[in-house]
Amino acid sequence: MSNILKNKKIIISAAASGIGWATAKICISKGATVFISDIDKKNLNKVKKHPLNKKKLFAYECDASNENDVKNLFKQILRKTKKIDALINNVGITGPTGTIEKLKSKDWEQTLKVNVISHFYFSKLAIPMLKKNKGGTIINLSSTAGIFGFPLRSPYAASKWAVVGMTKTMAMELGKFKIRVNAICPGTIKGDRMGRVIRDKAKFLKVSKKEVEKEFISMTSMNNWIYEEDIGKMCSFLISDDAAKISGQIVSVDGNTIRMH
Repeated sequence: MSNILKNKKIIISAAASGIGWATAKICISKGATVFISDIDKKNLNKVKKHPLNKKKLFAYECDASNENDVKNLFKQILRKTKKIDALINNVGITGPTGTIEKLKSKDWEQTLKVNVISHFYFSKLAIPMLKKNKGGTIINLSSTAGIFGFPLRSPYAASKWAVVGMTKTMAMELGKFKIRVNAICPGTIKGDRMGRVIRDKAKFLKVSKKEVEKEFISMTSMNNWIYEEDIGKMCSFLISDDAAKISGQIVSVDGNTIRMH
């Protein structure tokens, strides 16, 4: 099982930290070569110094919401390889917290640009490489907010529902090319991003962070946190040949979310 991704080449957006970095490490440990991008220079520099096999990890700076940046990224990747086995559209921001009438238009627009349109930029350029490979996988990161509504986080929820629609459509379009497309819906992930969500919600509701944290965990029937590595393991499975017939699916890794408020 340790070599299930042997010789596979994978692109992961926003992967210098968090879920993306956890996924990159898992994929490399299973034999893959990984091309990661991120807008965060500080974390990219840390990644470049990481004691992983340099022949297996390539890191590039890229603003996923800027189409020219994404085009330049793919030009650099194409110098290393003409075909890939998988794309993981991991990039996403939390967006603003608040009721719809109080949110700023620019924050709404930015949330959709990063969480949805960037997936389009990456997919548009990755699909010809996957076709050249005569098959492969695209994984889009949605959220349990893409299945339920999410009070006080309307642009985030809207963007994650859009990712689900995009995933279903891409699976239909690309099936004949043996390209499988699935979405993963992470639940409440233990990490920096969720820490910021909890902080903002606590501030908005004027309650303690502990109270909000406890409430989030109680929203799942398993009553626990999800870890970044849990998402990485699901990604590695969906890319592997063991998932050869899985496409068009929305896979929750969330401890069974039963409500979002």
